[in-house]
Amino acid sequence: MTAPTGRVLVTAASKHGATHEIADALAAGLRRAGGSLLSVDSIPAERNPSPSRYGAVVLGSAVYAGNWRDEARHWAAVHAGELRDRPVWLFSSGPIGEPPFPPDEPHDVASLQQVTGAREHRTFPGRLEKHLLSVPERAMVTAMRAPLGDFRDWPAVEAWAVGIALSLSAPVP
Repeated sequence: MTAPTGRVLVTAASKHGATHEIADALAAGLRRAGGSLLSVDSIPAERNPSPSRYGAVVLGSAVYAGNWRDEARHWAAVHAGELRDRPVWLFSSGPIGEPPFPPDEPHDVASLQQVTGAREHRTFPGRLEKHLLSVPERAMVTAMRAPLGDFRDWPAVEAWAVGIALSLSAPVP
């Protein structure tokens, strides 16, 4: 049995914390937009939250080398049956710079949408700060000439949260 749609789980896998910050901002935006109609929890995917108590799920991941983090892919696979029984939205965090680099969708999003039955996938720009990287990561960033900085688009994150909240608050015909 599916939990009431008014309870929303926002969960994401992050390596250096930027994607968790996007998840927290989505949760806050859902709370603001949903008012008393939505109860929202933001729990890192690494903590393996159960979706069973929630009527809707927003699942995200940082993207590295074109792929979601293992923790998010594993979480989606383990909970696929439950996820298909409720509204699900997916988000990726990863492209950096202007224009976004890399410009392509993550390789595994199509299969994740199919496994989870997600209604939508959204990609948000990420953050790349050299002081947070390991030595091998710094070498790769230097070799790729990847732009450094925080490219997250907070108004876009808020707007998407509002859209999800409106979708969840709309009367079911």
